[in-house]
Amino acid sequence: MKSKIIKVKTKSKNYEVHIGPDLISNLNLILKKKKIIFSKCLIVIDNKIPKKFIKLIIKNFKGRKFYTLSFNANEKNKNYLSINKIHNALFNKNFYRDDCIISFGGGITGDVVGYAASTFKRGIKFINIPSTLLAQVDSSIGGKTGINNKFGKNLVGSFYQPDLVISDINLLNSLPKREIICGYAEILKSSLIDSKTNFIYLDKNLNKILNLKESFIMNAILNSCLLKKRIIEKDEKEKNLRKSLNLGHTFAHAYEATLGYSKKLNHGEAVIFGLMNAINFSRYVKIISLKNSELIHNHIRRIKIKNNYRSLFGKRKIPSILNFMKSDKKNKSDSINLILLSNFGKLNLNYQANTAQLNNFLIHELNKANL
Repeated sequence: MKSKIIKVKTKSKNYEVHIGPDLISNLNLILKKKKIIFSKCLIVIDNKIPKKFIKLIIKNFKGRKFYTLSFNANEKNKNYLSINKIHNALFNKNFYRDDCIISFGGGITGDVVGYAASTFKRGIKFINIPSTLLAQVDSSIGGKTGINNKFGKNLVGSFYQPDLVISDINLLNSLPKREIICGYAEILKSSLIDSKTNFIYLDKNLNKILNLKESFIMNAILNSCLLKKRIIEKDEKEKNLRKSLNLGHTFAHAYEATLGYSKKLNHGEAVIFGLMNAINFSRYVKIISLKNSELIHNHIRRIKIKNNYRSLFGKRKIPSILNFMKSDKKNKSDSINLILLSNFGKLNLNYQANTAQLNNFLIHELNKANL
């Protein structure tokens, strides 16, 4: 299958997203063709990536000055210590702004490396090679970078667009099923934001996508990336329309933080729970039809998630969940800003929920949860 190229044009930078098989092997050719020039390169490598792919990427840099840095990618390492480690590596090897840093890993790696790139001498060339489905369909595009702190997830960061994104679908074959489901959560989110046509395609081909049938997974990735391209080109800095990409994430980020970024719940699983909550809350305040909410719920039930919602979140955790929701970046007052769905492709970007309302809703959710 031929690779696809998406051209992203933002106010701060224009760049290409390459999607397809065997792209890592041809990285050097792509760099030459796109005239991305640098003297030195630091490749930050997620330590979960199989050695055969690491060898493939290193082959591209024979005869060049390059360095590698291993990164233990998890939410607990998404912090200033990791940023300092990357900065120190760059300073120790005397990197300049015209040199390059490459992220080779999942969404966490991309977020951390991107933030390090944006803050090193106020900006160094940055190439993102996402190795997970979640990163390929979501976090590698759009320029959001960031780290966590004790107040919540991704609360410190910057908008810093990459110079190039290489999404090699061969990397997906090395992932466990749980990671594929994690990425699928963002594909599902994109379809709800986009159109009923997109959602029906996923509903019809769910198993083929989860089993990585090439044409179906390519289509799913492409559709998600095209949606994100359209949105960020209109609203790069999340002033309005880009908020739609946070559908389900106000709940999801609070769940992850409440569990202390435990391995019991990965980001994609939290997003699936968050989407369930967002749809249910949309129904709770009567802005989505019963027919559409049931259609979405029936689809979510077909996705096999490792851990049960009710077993992870008892009523005693509700105060913690609400506290983290209050710290969400989208909030502009004491109310909690939720992104809700009124129909496929139609969202309410600024629903203001109060704490008492959400407390009652979460109790209701836990009482009836069947995920």
